[in-house]
Order: sequence, then structure tokens, then C-alpha cells
Amino acid sequence: QLQLVESGGGLVQPGGSLRLSCAASGFTLNYYTIGWFRQAPGKEREGVSCISSSGAGTNYADSVKGRFTISRDNAKNTVYLQMNSLKPEDTAVYYCVSYSYGSSCPSAALANYGITYWGKGTLVTVSS
Repeated sequence: QLQLVESGGGLVQPGGSLRLSCAASGFTLNYYTIGWFRQAPGKEREGVSCISSSGAGTNYADSVKGRFTISRDNAKNTVYLQMNSLKPEDTAVYYCVSYSYGSSCPSAALANYGITYWGKGTLVTVSS
């Protein structure tokens, strides 16, 4: 069974940091572009970041540029999202997604283009 499994969410104070992980079972992430989406209570789902299969191509939503960093370790079949300088408005369920392509991470990827699988999500709460 193909699955994406997120981990690393939790409660953090404003200004703090968290690192999310996305691991795959049933397939290898290595050949695919992988992304992160989030959905805050009462809001639409938002594309946060993506990374190409080689790691050479990345893209970020304007709301997280300079604070979040996406990376991958293909040997571990895992993609990471390092989140720094967290704000209360970053509170959301964060989802890992895979795409049907791997050579790039276009801005359209953050608008759902080519998504094949979704994880079940991990909750991030930023609050004092």
C-alpha cells in the first residue's frame, strides 16, 4: 500500500522552530517531486513548498520564504520541512504530497498541479 506519513508536528511558542518529516512506504520518493501543503482552521488549503527529485529545484509560498526550508535525503526516502521563526498564523495541519513528475518544482505545484498522493497530515500549533 502506497503511503506518505508525516511526523514532527506539535506545540511550539512563537519564534520557535519545528522540523517536519515525510516518509514513504510502498514506493520510493527518490524519483518524484515532493511538496508540503497546509490547512488552517476555517481556511483553504495552501501550498507551502516543494522540492524536485534531485533537490536542485525548490519553491516556496511568499508567506514562508526566508523562514522555511525544504530538503530531502533520498537515501532515507524522506523529505523534511524545517520551520523557523514560527508565527501563530503558521498554525495548521501540514500535509505531505507527491507529484507525478520529478524533474522540477514549478510554481504550479503549489496550486495542486500533478499531485498523486496525500499524507494524512500532522498538526502544528504555534501559541504562547
